[in-house]
Amino acid sequence: MELNYRFRDPALAELAVTHRSIGKPNNERLEFLGDALLGAIIAEMLYEAHPKASEGELSRLRAQLVNGQALALVARELAIGDELKLGSGELKTGGFRRDSILADAFEALIAAIFLDGGFEACRECVRGLFGERIAALRRSSKDAKTRLQEWLQAGGWALPQYELTGSHGDDHAKTFDVSCVIDEPMPISASARGGSRRAAEQDAAEIVLNQLLEQPRRL
Repeated sequence: MELNYRFRDPALAELAVTHRSIGKPNNERLEFLGDALLGAIIAEMLYEAHPKASEGELSRLRAQLVNGQALALVARELAIGDELKLGSGELKTGGFRRDSILADAFEALIAAIFLDGGFEACRECVRGLFGERIAALRRSSKDAKTRLQEWLQAGGWALPQYELTGSHGDDHAKTFDVSCVIDEPMPISASARGGSRRAAEQDAAEIVLNQLLEQPRRL
């Protein structure tokens, strides 16, 4: 992976990889700015990539991308550890391999690009680094019942009601019919059949959630 940016002021790039163990000046202020910039640009990318995702889903996706471990991985791909300026104590304890130090330096580098080349240069760089990651990201690892419940709770609405409406077949191969009903923010009812009651509930919840996400979130 390449950063794909050439600094006009190399001193900014140097400051971005200078850890506080060196003393002052260091990259702490740049880290603060870079954290905000990265969060905003990643949020924009997720908003574009997942037009039907709720606020909660988008927040969870951003958290998967903008956390210490994930940012440290990007920093390693950029070989930022080779450029770190560390005090003797951090050098002895392997600070150039530590996730927190690498992630902080990466955020500081994003801020340095912003200060050196402006917001569009910073935005272009971040989009280049995270485009494939966002394309490969799953919207949610939570099951449909949990996601539906969280979506409704976020709006202050009542939880869904599940009802077993029928069962078919012999005991060793029985199937179950289940309905999922919500009254708010709009009346929706969905039915599903599964090899277990839980499986049928999950499928019915998925149908209701998809219908909700297809509606403009105005309420």
